[in-house]
Amino acid sequence: MAINDGIDAGKILGLVQGFMESRILLSAAELNIFTLLETGPMTAPEIAHRIGGDLRGVAALLDAVAAMGLLEKEGGRYRNDSSITRLLSESSPESVLPMVLHMASLWTRWSHLTEIARRGDEARQEFHFTRNPDELRAFIGAMHAIGAPLARKIVSAVKPGEAKALLDIGGGSGTYTIAFLNAAPQMKATLFDLPEVIEMARERLESEGLLDRVRLVSGNYNEDELPGGHDLVLLSAIIHSNSLDENRELYRKAFRALNPGGRILIRDHVMDPERIRPGSGAIFAVNMLVGTSGGGSYTYEEIADGLSGAGFDKTRLLVQGDNMDAVVEAFKP
Repeated sequence: MAINDGIDAGKILGLVQGFMESRILLSAAELNIFTLLETGPMTAPEIAHRIGGDLRGVAALLDAVAAMGLLEKEGGRYRNDSSITRLLSESSPESVLPMVLHMASLWTRWSHLTEIARRGDEARQEFHFTRNPDELRAFIGAMHAIGAPLARKIVSAVKPGEAKALLDIGGGSGTYTIAFLNAAPQMKATLFDLPEVIEMARERLESEGLLDRVRLVSGNYNEDELPGGHDLVLLSAIIHSNSLDENRELYRKAFRALNPGGRILIRDHVMDPERIRPGSGAIFAVNMLVGTSGGGSYTYEEIADGLSGAGFDKTRLLVQGDNMDAVVEAFKP
């Protein structure tokens, strides 16, 4: 099949117009419309008054959201159905609103892609979640909301076996720590992350009844040594934020944190040698281009080479995946 089979003007224009619906949803989420409507139907003037918004702008936005099927409108009143409340209200435990808000924060960075491609780092705007506590909480919440089901799947696939001491590097609020501890009753864990994130992990682990099995250690994995004495180390969605050199140093730290015979697990995009498959990994590499100074989506060969240089052996692609759900494992001799 030729590379352009099935591509026509309609396809191209559909791609370039896709940002419109995305921006409408992002703005509705930033205005917290879906949480506001969980109490019952409201008119555009009522909503505009509640959020302190411009009536014309709010009405146009609400009509577009309704046209997209995310709100219902009848008799001039807008309302959520139960599925939208469950997915987009901040009060729902199943809400993906934190991820939507995280995507809203990415909008600004992606808007500089053309200049970054032209001029490199000088066009990239410096960005740190820790400078904005609300952004950080939204990001960590988003990672948990979308990560919990995948964590259970990954843990089942990697089979923790008799491992008794897990080190979860950059473990966020404990999504993977929770999945491992639930699957392995004999296991205890150390969760290592930034001080602000550690407090979020403490809250979640306490709510799960697992805090007594977890040691919380704050630090920066690119600057600090990692706590030792573990037989299983996890790097879940970590290496894409780093350059190859930063990852090589991180693998060396993980090696030192493991007992002899211990295993490292790396969950991330794992690209083919051409770097275009999986497609989600190629797109995510652009996200790392606009958001980090050296991150990207890496090939299996690059990951394996870094692990070998750190002293690991028996490296293999344990789980194949298309959506940041591939897993590479290796062992400390």
